[in-house]
Amino acid sequence: MENVNWSELPFGYMKTDYNVRCYYRDGKWGELEVSSSEIINIHMAATCLHYGQEAFEGLKAYRGRDGKIRVFRMDENAKRLQSSSRGIMLAELPVTVFEEAVRKVVKLNERFIPPYESGSSLYIRPLLLGMGAQVGVKPANDYLFLVFVTPVGPYFKGGFKPSPVCIMREYDRAAPLGTGTIKVGGNYAASLVAGEKAHKEGYAAVLYLDPKEKKYIDECGPANFFAIRGKTYITPESHSILPSITNKSLIQLAKDMGFTVERRPVPIEELSTFDEAAECGTAAVVAPISRIDDLDENNSYIYSKDGKPGAVCEQLYNKLRGIQYGDEPDLHNWVSFIE
Repeated sequence: MENVNWSELPFGYMKTDYNVRCYYRDGKWGELEVSSSEIINIHMAATCLHYGQEAFEGLKAYRGRDGKIRVFRMDENAKRLQSSSRGIMLAELPVTVFEEAVRKVVKLNERFIPPYESGSSLYIRPLLLGMGAQVGVKPANDYLFLVFVTPVGPYFKGGFKPSPVCIMREYDRAAPLGTGTIKVGGNYAASLVAGEKAHKEGYAAVLYLDPKEKKYIDECGPANFFAIRGKTYITPESHSILPSITNKSLIQLAKDMGFTVERRPVPIEELSTFDEAAECGTAAVVAPISRIDDLDENNSYIYSKDGKPGAVCEQLYNKLRGIQYGDEPDLHNWVSFIE
């Protein structure tokens, strides 16, 4: 791949060579098909367009120092897509088919995997769509599973350095018993207004409070929230938070490092007691928070005065990235090699 400045890639879309597709028709999944088209042929009455019958995943492939290609915890993404499917009544895709599709699409687009030193990776986007035509509110009979890839740089422009986030009580990302725990496009659509408003004010993201009582920390628009206090890793538990695979991995790494882990409701008052705070997710990995501004209460909680990330966030970030790129031992068998 000549003329690509791998270390300056945005977190955006770049055309690659192939995507992989699989159709669900007559009650069963078909064979994987390879396509070089970026276009989906879709019926105007498809349920994904009218009733939001759509779910997606995000994962990454990394090229290691040894030249090997690694994909991180794809079985977890496959299981989470199944969970999303149960939540909005999509046809459930077997884990084996998901993994085969990911392996195939990465291999076919190998020339787009950024080199080891670049700090960039190959983003993998699996997508599951209700394709059947319905005008009544009911699930489709036909579905399309599709996986495309694109090389990406860091999710937040500054890379691994602390950014401010804000709390706005007039917006919710998801309902208490709604779709917050599943990865559907509607949750992200619901976060756009608040997100854009926050960006205009100079914030990286909105930190949402629980939609029921506005008393507890929920998650950031694109990522889970965690905090460090002494030797404790604290992350919210709620019915409206997406179970992040990155957060799950960081929890394990924190335990390996001798930290106590608390996953529980986190009252907003506790923000003043934390030593460090961060967002985490596939796209951002770990994004340290410099301060949280509570715009309604005129409060600020500061976690970084010198523009540097906290020591624990940095350690967790380096450890996780090290496993993903093959520089740290993979003690928990999280990595799959693409031969």
